[in-house]
Amino acid sequence: MTEDTRPPSRLARLMRSLVAIEPYELRPVLLSTLCFFFLFFSYAVIKPVRDAMGTVWGARHLQELFLATFLLSFAIAPLYSGVASRVRLSSFLPWVYGVVGASVLAFYLLFVSGRYQERWLAAAFFVWVSTFNLLILSVFWSFMADLFSRVQAKRLFGFIAAGGTAGNIVGPAIDFMAKRVGNENLMLISAGGFLVTIVLVLALGREKERLIAAGVETQRTTLDHRLGGNPFDGFRLLLRSPYLALVALFLFIMTSVSTIVYIQLQAMIGKAFVSHEARTQAFAAIDLADNGITVLIQVFGTGRIIQRFGVTTGLLLNPIIMVLAFIAVMFSPVLMILGGVQVIRRVAEYAVAKPAREMLFTVVDQESKYKAKNVIDTVVYRGGDLVASSISSFVLSFGVSGLAVFGAIVSALWFPVAWALGRRYESARGPEATARTASSSIAAG
Repeated sequence: MTEDTRPPSRLARLMRSLVAIEPYELRPVLLSTLCFFFLFFSYAVIKPVRDAMGTVWGARHLQELFLATFLLSFAIAPLYSGVASRVRLSSFLPWVYGVVGASVLAFYLLFVSGRYQERWLAAAFFVWVSTFNLLILSVFWSFMADLFSRVQAKRLFGFIAAGGTAGNIVGPAIDFMAKRVGNENLMLISAGGFLVTIVLVLALGREKERLIAAGVETQRTTLDHRLGGNPFDGFRLLLRSPYLALVALFLFIMTSVSTIVYIQLQAMIGKAFVSHEARTQAFAAIDLADNGITVLIQVFGTGRIIQRFGVTTGLLLNPIIMVLAFIAVMFSPVLMILGGVQVIRRVAEYAVAKPAREMLFTVVDQESKYKAKNVIDTVVYRGGDLVASSISSFVLSFGVSGLAVFGAIVSALWFPVAWALGRRYESARGPEATARTASSSIAAG
């Protein structure tokens, strides 16, 4: 009797009843969730440090940092695609996290040298962390879309996302010790988390092989090959696919809304707190507040919401909420209200909208999953940052209320894009994205 035909364990039966995970999916799902936990934890530990370094540069000059981040993301995207074209995916995926972990250690050495208070080093840290955080998350979800089928994703992506949220809870909790531990030593903790992530990615690669060999539902692609092509394939795939272009536009607007709220918070927290550590703790408090709610929804609600109401509903949730949230800030532009808006925005985004957006990539071919998705998740995302930060820095001169008006307008424009994208995905019929010809047809429109 094989492991796939033997009676399910008590844990497997419990997980199937609570979160609709089939027994044969249990091990890869738990490994994926644990992997996302350590990945997000590794980033979350240093995210408030990054935000605090942004206040050193100044809230009114953040567009300069966003410009630098966009340019660096634009430069790294073809490098990423070029390496993915020449290195087997089974080796490429863990090496991405190895390089990021090594870079965090390099910044640690610079920080302990005593030069971290210099404005330019603070800017460099902000830019690099803002660049690699999108890369590591994009690579993870590319892997998930390459592991689980479209049908599985609707049930499982919410639960897997809960692993990242849990990591985002533990990370800020550690950041509350920033005054005792020191911002520099938080980087060592982060680097250790990336090391664990590498081990789990390797284990997931073996799980993918096992699922394919067992003949159960999964994506039928393998990791034991190079993607081929050239460094600019990601841009080429994006420009020729109306479906991927809609995904990119959705993310561009979502990022713009996020950046508007972020700049408002930077301005208010920069005025309210003097020390870097206090600012780090303020950002960490906001992170901690939203993640507790998010993880409960992801574990017990996201899969059921998406299965019951569809991906379109998941994509529409954020635009509706943010229009109402920005209206609230117009009438009461204070830190408590704005902090609450950030919590609500993140809960809606990470509990429903983000898993729903990642499901969109289960119906495209493997090359688009890794190359085009990376361009969308990094270059397009940071393009939204850049445009929104440039406009927001100007609008901020009219006060936080003026910026809230701008945010409400952008959120209203977001709604029809989310609707069109969701309907395009929901109306796609035919085979799962296990056949390259079928998925390429969906992506090309």
